[in-house]
Amino acid sequence: MSAVPLPVTPPVRRMDAHGLLELAHSRTVDDRQRLLLGVASLCDATPPGAELSPVLAEIFLTLARQAERELRQVLAHRLATAEWAPRALINMLALDEIEIARPIIAASPLLRDEDLLRVLVEATIEHQIEVARRPYLSGVVCDAVIEKGEPGVMTALAGNRSAEIGEDGMRRLIDDARRIAGLRAPLSRHPRLTEALGKQLYQWVGDALQEAIAERFRVDPAKLASAVNGAVDRTTASWTQAPSQSRIDEAERLEMERRLIVKLQAAGQLRASFLVKAIREGRLSLFEQALAMLGGFTLGQVRAAARARTADALYLACASVGVDRAIFSAMLTDMKRLTGGHPAEPAAAQTMTIAGDAAGVMFRRLMQPEQAVG
Repeated sequence: MSAVPLPVTPPVRRMDAHGLLELAHSRTVDDRQRLLLGVASLCDATPPGAELSPVLAEIFLTLARQAERELRQVLAHRLATAEWAPRALINMLALDEIEIARPIIAASPLLRDEDLLRVLVEATIEHQIEVARRPYLSGVVCDAVIEKGEPGVMTALAGNRSAEIGEDGMRRLIDDARRIAGLRAPLSRHPRLTEALGKQLYQWVGDALQEAIAERFRVDPAKLASAVNGAVDRTTASWTQAPSQSRIDEAERLEMERRLIVKLQAAGQLRASFLVKAIREGRLSLFEQALAMLGGFTLGQVRAAARARTADALYLACASVGVDRAIFSAMLTDMKRLTGGHPAEPAAAQTMTIAGDAAGVMFRRLMQPEQAVG
């Protein structure tokens, strides 16, 4: 990708408090830019390891929120490696437009695992790809990328040679390489690829990558091919006694979704906004597992509510975890496309204002005895 030239900004020199105060009284675009960059210069003077003044941090954050797109882009490049920047500002920029967020996601030392997990949940695929490319990505975030299962994001992770992908994570990526061709080349070169996993990957790749794998592990290509063919023959012979591949894939997908939900909940990143995103993306089972986790409900209760005649139970469950009435109406329209038209009737309870705790109690009473839905 060719580099995008940064916008030209007015020159700024380090100013004293009097100069900044004069700029604060001005409303011209140039002066607002000078003020923000002047405050940035002042912050740059913070000694290494020292904390930024809370007042200065709040001023900086307020100015950044009001800044135009071009200035936020300049600011993101300037703060990408800064250790003194307010974390709230760094997190705001990480969720901004991708051209603004990219340098922050790639390099900011202030982004923690929980911040990166939030980007994976709330931001675009382009943001998620940048997270997967981040140098020395932790095992926690690597696992979340794999569990989310987005092909482009997993491919970016496979190409990240410094990412702390665990043995189980590598095994799952190798398994996914059967259906995602883009994973094969980067995985064949990955430093965490073991000989055992290399033999497994060998059967999914073309001639050139097979030669590279055989050379890397100093294995006779003929013996390697023979071992792979033998494994394939044994697998083929067992198909008549094994469950169908579609059922295996479905069970694996549900387990991956469950692990993702548990990880997000443990990191404090599972929120009502995740439910909305899951439904918009057509991932009904992910929505159901997330709602069950957020509300402390059983999965059977949530599934029954999603397929009930009226939307009352589903509304109460969603209201209990913070989904707004107006948002629920839009969500219900998307839900019906995934459930064959259920719930068919609108929620009468949606006309009432119900506190979250009360909505949870009402949902549990409504769903007793629990309705089991497979």
